[in-house]
Amino acid sequence: MSLATLKKSNSLDKLLGAVEVENKPLEKKSYVDERIWKPQMDKSGNGFAVIRFLPAPEGEDLPWAKVWNHAFQGPTGQWYIENSLTTIGQNDPVSEMNSAYWNSGVESDKEIARKQKRKLQYFANILVVKDSANPANEGKVFLYRFGKKIFDKCMEAMQPAFEDETPLNPFDFWEGADFKLKLRKVEGYWNYDKSEFDSPSPIFDNDDDIEALWKTQYSLKEHTSETNFKSYEELKKRLDTVLAGKTSVGNATSMMVEEPSATVTVDTKEEPAPTVEVSSGEEEDTLSYFEKLAEKG
Repeated sequence: MSLATLKKSNSLDKLLGAVEVENKPLEKKSYVDERIWKPQMDKSGNGFAVIRFLPAPEGEDLPWAKVWNHAFQGPTGQWYIENSLTTIGQNDPVSEMNSAYWNSGVESDKEIARKQKRKLQYFANILVVKDSANPANEGKVFLYRFGKKIFDKCMEAMQPAFEDETPLNPFDFWEGADFKLKLRKVEGYWNYDKSEFDSPSPIFDNDDDIEALWKTQYSLKEHTSETNFKSYEELKKRLDTVLAGKTSVGNATSMMVEEPSATVTVDTKEEPAPTVEVSSGEEEDTLSYFEKLAEKG
């Protein structure tokens, strides 16, 4: 910068304007992913919406992403809510610990493993056809995060159990069908058993509108990318904090991490439970998972 340029640009108004910008209060960051759509219940404890599952985004092979995670509260009162490295075929500290609990042969240990079990969730693109709770969502593309129950509904549509039923591809623009999502609360759990697919029909009348919709879909690769997972060491450190450094398996107590070189202060203040949508009926899948771990041991 030349002296002449400095003379022109170094104005009082410019400096005062910069100070004003710096002194503005920082906006609070929102950690809510606005791309994700969620169904809502009404005051009676029921929820209803109509959605349409969409095909794989351009350049991707599958119309869904599958992710395992853990969500449980430790004796410190803090919560462990992390994606499991088993999703991408790597060792995970919670899975290893749960395997030790399950293999101990002690029923109380198995109960701990059940509470800390990994949970399965899927991500898919959807078009919201009807959303009475939030009509502004209608006609828009969102990511939908759902569990094994709804995924099983999709699988049942693709592979019907009875010969008088015609297979349906829920993720097809032309031969797919609207999904009538019916949500109830049964024994304290969100229940989707009454949800069902409508008759097959094209999502739009012409391919130009379909192509335009397709180009607005979100990528699903990020959910199974390594960047979406913390390292084994980071997860182990967090697990140690949540469990206060120790875990008891059977009659033995073992450290979950290496001996620290410095004193570690653990915040034992109880954290409020996070809002987690839980559906029933996953126990069989979880027990099968731990039985396989026990066989490997």
